[in-house]
Amino acid sequence: MIESIDTSLVDWSRAQFALTAMYHWIFVPLTLGLAVVMGIMETLYYKTGNEFWKHTAKFWMKLFGINFAVGVATGIILEFEFGTNWSNYSWFVGDIFGAPLAIEGMLAFFMEATFIAVMFFGWNKVSKGFHLASTWLTGLGATLSAWWILVANAWMQYPVGMEFNPDTVRNEMVDFWAVATSPVAVNKFFHTVLSGWVLGAIFVVGVSAWFLLKKRHKEFALQSIKIGAMFGLISTLLSAWTGDGSGYQVAKTQPMKLAAMEGYYEGREGAGLVAVGLLNPDKEKYNDGKDPFIFRVEIPQMLSLLAKRELNAFVPGVKDIIEGGYVQKDGTVALSAAEKIERGKKAIAALASYRSAKKEGNTATADSAYVTLQENMAYFGYGYIKDVHHLVPNVPITFYAFRIMVMLGFYFILFFAVVLFLVYKDKLAEMKWMHWIALLTIPLGYIAAEAGWVVAECGRQPWAIQDLLPTAASVSRVSVGSVQLTFYIFLVLFTVMLIAEVGIMLREIKKGPELNK
Repeated sequence: MIESIDTSLVDWSRAQFALTAMYHWIFVPLTLGLAVVMGIMETLYYKTGNEFWKHTAKFWMKLFGINFAVGVATGIILEFEFGTNWSNYSWFVGDIFGAPLAIEGMLAFFMEATFIAVMFFGWNKVSKGFHLASTWLTGLGATLSAWWILVANAWMQYPVGMEFNPDTVRNEMVDFWAVATSPVAVNKFFHTVLSGWVLGAIFVVGVSAWFLLKKRHKEFALQSIKIGAMFGLISTLLSAWTGDGSGYQVAKTQPMKLAAMEGYYEGREGAGLVAVGLLNPDKEKYNDGKDPFIFRVEIPQMLSLLAKRELNAFVPGVKDIIEGGYVQKDGTVALSAAEKIERGKKAIAALASYRSAKKEGNTATADSAYVTLQENMAYFGYGYIKDVHHLVPNVPITFYAFRIMVMLGFYFILFFAVVLFLVYKDKLAEMKWMHWIALLTIPLGYIAAEAGWVVAECGRQPWAIQDLLPTAASVSRVSVGSVQLTFYIFLVLFTVMLIAEVGIMLREIKKGPELNK
């Protein structure tokens, strides 16, 4: 099936999707975070009747609206790419993957579109209570939108709730709630949304610090910082907790991703977690005998505790996963990659035999082929893997992206704690060095958010759907040139949109809140 597919087509299709997704993810976290911040501020206006909180909420709403509009544009393009560049994927699992996307469009997006109009244009036209409800429902709509998108993504990482139909050569959903509430989806949703809240809080604190630097709107800035820092500290601590849960799910469902995150090649009991390390750039294959690290500092037994909830548990490394033979938690012995590939080839051959027999009306042969297909379907995707080394994701990218995300997460906890301390000690207003730190922390929030997605997506390669469909078998049969052309068109388009968004937001920030109206 994939012998004739140009590998450069796969690479360019992946590059285009990654470009779109990473640009889209510049806007989504801020939308999620500002939605809560402006909801809190309008709630204070509703409870106190103080016009200060109304104008404070309106200022952050304005920035929310600018960011929201650009995020919608990139998100629509992202969804269309499944049909244009990944048609094999869409055909194979569209019945399942399309369901959460359809719900997202019909429910969450229309919910946002309805109430965002009231939020922006309903001041003094609807009651204070209805306007407050519209603000919170706009944020809820954005969060629900994230839920269904993340359900779809989580299903790619951990496919459940489906059966393969050999007559249509499609996977069909048999348990919607298994898809919608899988533990991977639940953890991914909370961790991702909380990371958006963290970025929103960083943005609020950083922008407010700019007003302190400029000695403008001091009360507005300090009150916004107080809310942003408290919201950010809570969100960051919760994000660390859900991150632990996500890591545990990765260990259960995607052990190769965990091994790549840790640069972990040789499995052992009581495995240590690499706190700080520098990978050996000369290591190219899992079995080349070279040490994977130039140096590393480990926390003893921590990886076993995080991955298995036991200090002395065995955690398989890249070599173990490829060669198999270790005892899994359910008591079964892990198959080697070579065995999985053979079973995958049996599944593909059985599917071809089944369809041929059905066409010829040979029921006995079709039934026999169907049994063979069912016995080996769990390894279907491995039948398209030509070299076991292709099953190892890019370890350096995954390893370093994970550490960037984690280290920045700990930094954000410290940052919010220090900001809150200075606010309540009434010292922050005059501390210019802290204002600059707050401003410079804004891009770090974006880097952490993007690093998280790099870990999630690069760490599961070569799979479009874990164990079921490799990326190379998912692409559309289009010319490489057309993908290259659209890649550069999107690059220019998204860059222009980003520059425009930043320019408009900077203009509105410089104008400041309209506190005197």
